[in-house]
Amino acid sequence: MNPILLATIGESIDKAFFGFDTFVYTLFGAIQNGFFTAIAKLFTTMGDEAFVIPMAVLGIVLCFFKKTRKYGFALIFAIAIGTIVTNVIVKPAVLRIRPYNTLQGTDFWKQYSVWYKGAGELSESDYSFPSGHTTAAFEMAIATALCLRSDGKKAVSFIPPALAVCVMCSRVYLMVHYATDVLAGFIVGTCAGVIGFLISSLICKTFEKVKFLDGIDAGKLFKKNPEKWSKIGSCVLAVALVGMFLYAYIPSLTEGAEYEKTCAYNHKNFGDEAEYDCYNAARVDDEEYYAFDGDNDGDDDEYCKIHWKQLQGVE
Repeated sequence: MNPILLATIGESIDKAFFGFDTFVYTLFGAIQNGFFTAIAKLFTTMGDEAFVIPMAVLGIVLCFFKKTRKYGFALIFAIAIGTIVTNVIVKPAVLRIRPYNTLQGTDFWKQYSVWYKGAGELSESDYSFPSGHTTAAFEMAIATALCLRSDGKKAVSFIPPALAVCVMCSRVYLMVHYATDVLAGFIVGTCAGVIGFLISSLICKTFEKVKFLDGIDAGKLFKKNPEKWSKIGSCVLAVALVGMFLYAYIPSLTEGAEYEKTCAYNHKNFGDEAEYDCYNAARVDDEEYYAFDGDNDGDDDEYCKIHWKQLQGVE
């Protein structure tokens, strides 16, 4: 499909839902303060790839224990499906630019820019639709909640989805996504979670029917005093989850305009060729999107992947 045609999809969404998206921003902007901003940054970590990737690894480990096999397979397939749909298929197809870039040319920018700066001026390096953080949060939450319900643990099954909703809201509160971005992420993530659970259930039933597969259980290594090892396993799992969260959260403390290298694509360097001052994070450590002298001033500049391809003439 023609890249120029594809580029209009994100712009069409911007125009069609401008009133709705800006209305939701107004609601979140009205409650913005230091405390809520800190809470939003905590929740948004649960959708970050630095948290999701370790969760996928944890899912693989859980597959080797008969008692947790269902959770492991559900997580793995949910994360894989959600990631492929959002990051590999939809984002490159829609090409929706981040709100802190495209809103610059609107009357709403004056209000939005105050809230964006108040939330820490976070920047991302990819496209906006759907929200990857929201997709990740719901794919894991729904898969886990369905596994809990199937095990008769309905009382706690609402916790993962509740956390996912907080992640979804945090992305709008921090002004890095439109409301329509997170709603799309909610749909993709929920579908991925349901499909991941169904696939996991099918695999587990297959394991039960095949004696060799059903015999695969790392739990047998701890068959002596199983109650003791069950408690230890629960503690290890809790510590692992906290560790993964901190692994993702601590680096986020240095994110924002004060610390980020942002894309060098802006009006100052490119005049009429630039549509806005780009606040996307530069791809400083990506060999595929290396620095080059885009403004011909003798110095190499950093660019986000969106404009790196545009300036290099790569389709």
